[in-house]
Amino acid sequence: MEPSLTHSGDIDSLSEDALYSMVRRETSDADEQAACLRDWDQIYEQLTPGQFQGRFMEIWFRGIQLFREVTNQSVHEAGLMRAGDRVLGVPVAMEGQGYFCGRPIAQDTIMTMRGGDELDFRAPEHFDIVAVSIPVQVLARYAKDIEHRDIEQELLNAPVIQASKTHVDEFRGFMLAVLESVSRTPAMLQYAAMQKGLEHALLSSVLTAVGSTDDPARIQASPTARHTIVSRAQEYMREHVEEPLTVEDLCRVLGVSRRTLQYSFQEVLQLNPVSYLRAMRLNGVRRMLKAADPDRGSVQDIAARWGFWHLSHFANDYRRMFGELPSETLRGSAHPARLV
Repeated sequence: MEPSLTHSGDIDSLSEDALYSMVRRETSDADEQAACLRDWDQIYEQLTPGQFQGRFMEIWFRGIQLFREVTNQSVHEAGLMRAGDRVLGVPVAMEGQGYFCGRPIAQDTIMTMRGGDELDFRAPEHFDIVAVSIPVQVLARYAKDIEHRDIEQELLNAPVIQASKTHVDEFRGFMLAVLESVSRTPAMLQYAAMQKGLEHALLSSVLTAVGSTDDPARIQASPTARHTIVSRAQEYMREHVEEPLTVEDLCRVLGVSRRTLQYSFQEVLQLNPVSYLRAMRLNGVRRMLKAADPDRGSVQDIAARWGFWHLSHFANDYRRMFGELPSETLRGSAHPARLV
């Protein structure tokens, strides 16, 4: 595999408008993948077992962030996106159904959120997404001046849009084409005229893709009742993650039956509550092992702090989830992110 590549404009030779960068990375860890997106504050928790593999590509210019992210395992993504931006993303490929901010998503779904909104996303296995993050004021001004639309009002409380398949295909294809073209000749972004042309083409593509509130082909999905149950359960789990919680504890706290809780987790996360809590704890252990000093920290102590008392069972669960033993993680065997 080639080493990592980062291209950027020369600050001394380019105007501020012509600054740009391009980054491509390969990762072998969910935390490394989460850190790829600049200025995003997010946590990825791996939900399905196996060695994690991820790829990431990003181009940045004029405050616009266009990126593609590929992950092989199902992950739950939480946190905050870049402040002051509006992001819109479309799946390129996926296995099964995902859940974004309480709504189920499919191949032809447009997902969107604004800086300051809470990210709550369960990405399915073998997920490939292309997305663009645009300063809110830039998109709003373009929509008002060119199409006389209040785009932020149209997108208010609409994290998932079931738009026209034709428009979604065109939007996805355009973003992929831009990434492909720039990856071949990244120096094209050194020209301010090229950046301006790409910016306007992206803005136009966004407005066409999401349609308008009176477009009959545009449907906004509502959050599911089961997502509300799962969100409340997740919040309680995170607050008590180091305690030996049981399904019965969650049922009492949430005031729901065991069957309702089970069905809700299966629909939203495709895991039962016990498996999800175990995955949360295993991800917590992994982060602590990676941050620990191998000469001072011990797997046993860290596992115990996360409620794992049976070390052989814990080691087996850990290896099944991440593809390596916890002792190997502690010794720093996890490979750093590679730029390709």
